[in-house]
Amino acid sequence: MTAPDPSLLSLNTATVRAQWALPEIIAGCVRHGIGRIAPWRDQVAQAGLADTARRIRDAGLALSGYCRGGMFPALDAAGLRAARDDNRRAVDEALTLGAPCLVLVVGGLPKDANDRPASKDLAGARAMVQDGIGELLAYARPAGMPLAIEPLHPMYAADRACVNTLGQANDLCDALGPGLGVIVDIYHVWWDPALQREIARAGRAESAPGASRLMGFHLCDWLVPTQDLLLDRGMMGDGVIDIPLLRSWMEDAGYRGPHEVEIFSAGNWWKRDPDEVLATCKARHAAVC
Repeated sequence: MTAPDPSLLSLNTATVRAQWALPEIIAGCVRHGIGRIAPWRDQVAQAGLADTARRIRDAGLALSGYCRGGMFPALDAAGLRAARDDNRRAVDEALTLGAPCLVLVVGGLPKDANDRPASKDLAGARAMVQDGIGELLAYARPAGMPLAIEPLHPMYAADRACVNTLGQANDLCDALGPGLGVIVDIYHVWWDPALQREIARAGRAESAPGASRLMGFHLCDWLVPTQDLLLDRGMMGDGVIDIPLLRSWMEDAGYRGPHEVEIFSAGNWWKRDPDEVLATCKARHAAVC
């Protein structure tokens, strides 16, 4: 394959969140010629929503997404209402920032006050996810904010996301209709034997002929051995994922959008000089993606 278009590179702000606050990340992207960014809600809240929107606009950056909404399952009606209200705020923030979509990490089993799973009803949690997304779509569609489900690796089914394959995400899109798409984060889905077929299915958007529901492509790598289930992602090229192959499947399905680097790395990349991290992201995107 040919090298990817460098203008498609985007930085998910989690990649250097341990070293820099959001204003520094924005300035770093400008300094390194990275033209796209995907901020997280907690970082935006710390920096201020209006100020962040202004900084991104003044820097000439485009957003590749906004992280994140979701976390729908709850033990009781009050918890479900709280999730609903928080997700509506996330939609409003995404609109203010000019994001192309709000990324949804849907949540796992309902949790108690100590943030521990308080149910073993996985099917029930998935039903709450479908209901929650459907309700949020009724709010997001009139505002013109697309929602994008990010399926997470099955190791997160209990605590972070009970949607674990791209096939499950596509099924939700079929059930709930327009305004809903998917994020293909290779860290979470590279192992799936149905991945090529499901990427093609998302590109065809069977529920909306002629449209695509592919709303994002997230890059990192899977290290062997993995030292931490959450905080040990690899830089592209340091692991076992055939990234060019997955990019070819995305492009064959019609995807021409951003390539968003999202690396959680407490033991390595979060300890490095953030300018080195951004420079490495650019170099690896060109060389191994």
